[in-house]
Amino acid sequence: ADFPVMELALEGTGKEGKKESSKKHTLSGSPVEGLLQPVKLSQAELYKEPTNEELNRLRETESLFHSSLLRLQVEELLKEVRLPEKKKERIDAFLREVNQRVLRVPSTPKRELTDQTWLPAGVRVPLHQVPYTVKGCFCFLPPSQVTVVGSYLLGTCVRPDINVDMAVTMPREILQDKDGLNQRYFRKRALYLAHLAHHLSQDPLFGSVHFSYTNGCHLKPSLLLRPRGKDERLVTVRLHPCPPPDFFRPCRLLPSKNNVRSAWYRGQSPPGDEPPTPHYNTWVLQDMTLESHVQLLSTVLGSAFGLKDGVALLKVWLRQRELDKGLGGFSGFLVSMLVAFLVSTRKIHTTMSGYQVLRSALQFLATTDLTVNGISLCLSSDPSLPALADFHQAFPVVFLDSSGYLNLCADVTASTYHQVQHEARLSMALLDSRTDDGFQLLLMTPKPMIRAFDHVFNTSFCLFAACHRLKLWPELQDLGGDYVSAALGALTPLLEQGLGSRLHLLAHSRPPVSEWDISQDPPKHRDSGTLTLGLLLRPEGLTSVLELGPEANQPEAADFRQFWGSRSELRRFQDGAIREAVVWEAASMAQKRLIPHQVVTHLLALHANIPDTCVHYVGGLLDALIQSPKETSSTGEEALAAAVRCYDDLSRLLWGLEGLPLTVSAVQGAHPVLRYTEVFPPTPVRPAYSFYEHLRDRASLLPRPDKPCPAYVEPMTVVCHLEGSGQWPQDAEAIRRVRAAFQLRLAELLMQQHGLRCRATATHTDVLKDGFVFRIRVAYQREPQILREMRSPEGMISLRDTPASIHLERDTRHLPLLTSALHGLQQQHPAFSGVARLAKRWVRAQLLGEGLSDESLDLVVAALFLHPEPFTPPSSPQVGFLRFLFLISTFDWRNNPLIVNLNNELTGSPETAEIRSGFLAARTQLPVMVIVTPQDRKNSVWTQDGPSPQILQQLVVLAAEALPVLEKQLMDPQGPGDIRTVFRPPLDMYDVLIRLSPRHIPRHRQAVDSPAASFCRGLLSEPGPCSLMPVLGYDPPQLYLAQLREAFGDLALFFYDQHGGEVIGVLWKPTSFQPQPFKASNTKGRMVMSRGGELVMVPNVEAILEDFAILGEGLVQAVEARSERWTV
Repeated sequence: ADFPVMELALEGTGKEGKKESSKKHTLSGSPVEGLLQPVKLSQAELYKEPTNEELNRLRETESLFHSSLLRLQVEELLKEVRLPEKKKERIDAFLREVNQRVLRVPSTPKRELTDQTWLPAGVRVPLHQVPYTVKGCFCFLPPSQVTVVGSYLLGTCVRPDINVDMAVTMPREILQDKDGLNQRYFRKRALYLAHLAHHLSQDPLFGSVHFSYTNGCHLKPSLLLRPRGKDERLVTVRLHPCPPPDFFRPCRLLPSKNNVRSAWYRGQSPPGDEPPTPHYNTWVLQDMTLESHVQLLSTVLGSAFGLKDGVALLKVWLRQRELDKGLGGFSGFLVSMLVAFLVSTRKIHTTMSGYQVLRSALQFLATTDLTVNGISLCLSSDPSLPALADFHQAFPVVFLDSSGYLNLCADVTASTYHQVQHEARLSMALLDSRTDDGFQLLLMTPKPMIRAFDHVFNTSFCLFAACHRLKLWPELQDLGGDYVSAALGALTPLLEQGLGSRLHLLAHSRPPVSEWDISQDPPKHRDSGTLTLGLLLRPEGLTSVLELGPEANQPEAADFRQFWGSRSELRRFQDGAIREAVVWEAASMAQKRLIPHQVVTHLLALHANIPDTCVHYVGGLLDALIQSPKETSSTGEEALAAAVRCYDDLSRLLWGLEGLPLTVSAVQGAHPVLRYTEVFPPTPVRPAYSFYEHLRDRASLLPRPDKPCPAYVEPMTVVCHLEGSGQWPQDAEAIRRVRAAFQLRLAELLMQQHGLRCRATATHTDVLKDGFVFRIRVAYQREPQILREMRSPEGMISLRDTPASIHLERDTRHLPLLTSALHGLQQQHPAFSGVARLAKRWVRAQLLGEGLSDESLDLVVAALFLHPEPFTPPSSPQVGFLRFLFLISTFDWRNNPLIVNLNNELTGSPETAEIRSGFLAARTQLPVMVIVTPQDRKNSVWTQDGPSPQILQQLVVLAAEALPVLEKQLMDPQGPGDIRTVFRPPLDMYDVLIRLSPRHIPRHRQAVDSPAASFCRGLLSEPGPCSLMPVLGYDPPQLYLAQLREAFGDLALFFYDQHGGEVIGVLWKPTSFQPQPFKASNTKGRMVMSRGGELVMVPNVEAILEDFAILGEGLVQAVEARSERWTV
């Protein structure tokens, strides 16, 4: 008899740290398990003089790091990613074995390059030989030398993937003078590898022998060797064949030269000069410089441990942002060379710590645009060397090596470099803010594309056709037929121009580097994975439906028409100007957010012949979950805005009321609708009287039992503060009565002066205005203070919080303040509303809505916008929701408060440090989930009533499971499948399921899986005047739940989705099944049994289940008991 998942201690569910929780109330002093406790030191230890070593370390920390915490974190991370000595020894032994075996591979006789019959049956050439005919001869001879190159030798390789690169130098006799032409060198390289692979695959030393592409380049395969047995995961050795040093003359491989003839590649000569082949030339040059680069890096990094640490940290930084893999990735080798450049220009000194190297490199990347001003490691002033400008013409990003001939960033696209720059800027801002969790956010938080970009789309097919349409023959000739890279280079500038002011950053994925067995053909270009592009949007430019072009008589007008095609049209504007313009169809906010989808599909179809069926766009797939049942085009922002406008009108009426004894001093909204976070916004209601009995004496309606339950109408709470006056009584009961009189007077005046239908009670006045119902509560600001006053028998007055005073202050002071702050946040970040509503929708759909208050979820979502690091604030509901799931599942709720800095009122580190220390001191008295705001720095008022540790644990587990499922669905190029999967609750964990009749569920149509047909709820479709107040807050499932909790709350927990749920989940409390001694007062729901000669009470499960059905007669369809889930 226990909670299946909920009783788990809060242990780690994600990789990023342990999620833990504490019991809500434990005796202070008894340490709660898993809670961080301050270290206790004796007096002597506390005041002991520091040693010289400690003083030096403190001085170092002060000058080289922000804080000692950051130093400890960095050192711990480096310890994790460095290679331990024991493993190094095993790897070295394996490398010696590889070296011996490679040198022993037998030679073969000379054949024509096109005669490949000598290759054994079990191995294929790891290269696409298109066109197949090529001049030249090939024979295999053992390599002249085998050397280790790359990060392993330098001591900068980082786990978990340990790769050792070995350069295998081919003897001169294999190569001929003109092998630089027409892929001859690459064909020989591939044949050399194929022969090596065949022989090494028969050796028992190797567990696997595979081919792969070097950095994703299709012309340059490499051979991957892994040890056999338990060391298989230890290391991957990559063999790279390369020419003898100085074999090819660098002047033949300049970016302006052509080394792939059109007559050979295309079968026809070009009309003019041969097009240059800069990428092809670079790939040949790369093979010639493998050793010189390692020598340069070992000279620079040498024994400077700080530089090596810095390179390791930069590699971790790049890996978390998915920037380092694939063709054109910003690889670890590039950042090592960048550090070498910064040392040569004295931006970095060899005595710096790893953290300072990381900072300096990020600062350089953030402020230097290599797409405009390239950099060079070459110190020579030889006039025969090519100029930087030549490289800028051929490549988007320029960073030359020490020879002055090779561009290290040749494959890096402008988009990738701008993404690196964008990330570096964000990281520098994060480091400069000196937040406590800066290290965690910078180096420990992964940033997959789907979670970092607002909209993502992928296109996998039609790219070859796009190359034809865009006339990219020279690029294909240069790239060896890699049409994915060729198309990418042309499409990104096109889309950047079209998206214009809507776009902050356009990034693209790099296809992952595939591996294949030596007996298989190499993967085709299209097999290298789909091409995914991410859009980071600007909220301010996003909602414009107009692209304004030049005036009709300007010369640029023709370019504008050509760019936009049939979408461009002449329009006359109010200022009399006649301009070219493009207008997009978008009526609602949801459609405006998706205008980039229209732009992308139109431009791809017009300029690249890519039809919209080939573009899988992921931007608004989750919108359906927050659309009203009968709405398809809007996600409810317009309905919320209409309700807020109606509230604004009402508040003006209240301000202007004449005849109240005291004037109104403030009118404040206090309802989710008025902060734009109600999942399903209210619509103006006009009830059909046939669904109700009319109580004439009270001018009100009553639902008829023979009809389906009428539509649910929730009143929107408004707090109306009255001015202070000496006439207010000082007694709590008297204040209540005066307030009741004000409520009645308010109703009278609103009816007399404005003709509004009102109904007054002692605590509130309901007002019907334009089909919306508002619940006005009169408040007196000193009332919470008076409720706190306690009078002792001696007549002394002391102040003490009471449940009534806390509740009243929360409702009349905290809630209106929160509502206005979040209303302001929505004006700044238009996506806030959508994210908050999706988050609530998901939590309630998991049946956990009762445990987490509306306000607490709104604040968690607000944290995503106010503290988005290491991301930028979300501009679409979809990406915001993914980050909400990530935050819920990875935040350390036990040891940290979630600080939500509304209106930026917490100004600096001292204030947050004070909040954290106060939190740790009072941890055992605080709720399990603590949310701190500037108005509520100590008590976490919104989480006082829940969630309990078990509910929070369940939420963490569900979020951790939902996130990868949803991300995988959204990134699937075949389409997302059923997007509602993660919103469906797991019902197999409940002990009892109570199924309800849809007839009496007023919000039945709001269910996650919306029913095909439901009952009419008695609303007239056309608006019109309504003379009677509708029935308010009538939701039979909620009323039934309240009765269940009152009657059986000590025995069980009840879970329900208020948005149209048809099932109530019941979990027995583990403690309720322990036999209790017989007491006459304790017989409710229990029966008497004899145990060991004593009478004890145990729950009478059958009777309780029968009571569930009797209590809900008419509403309950069935009570399903899963009897195997408990024992009595």
